[in-house]
Amino acid sequence: MEKLTAKEEEVMQVLWKLEQAYVKDMVPQFTDPPLHYNTVSTIVRNLEEKGYVGHRAYGNTHEYYPIITKEAYQNRFVLKRVVTDYFDNSYKNLVSYFAQNEKISADELREILAMIEKKK
Repeated sequence: MEKLTAKEEEVMQVLWKLEQAYVKDMVPQFTDPPLHYNTVSTIVRNLEEKGYVGHRAYGNTHEYYPIITKEAYQNRFVLKRVVTDYFDNSYKNLVSYFAQNEKISADELREILAMIEKKK
């Protein structure tokens, strides 16, 4: 699995949201900036070549669906990059940041601790 470009990530976000879609169904999802049908089609085919997307053919029409889950991609690239680049490769620093900036409550931290304890 390789890291996607920003536009490829945008298209994957739409496909993860829709779960399965034709290119014509994806195009209206891109409003800022709008993307042309051919652009979306090209990106989806590139994603298919990279192994992120599959399709079902109905004659000349293709319905696309994600092969890689959003969670798998986040775990591999998004979260890892954020933790490495901004938190000295420390998940503790990440959680501390949210606690110090009041982005997470004590109750939420207790819930996280309970989840961790449950996994042991």
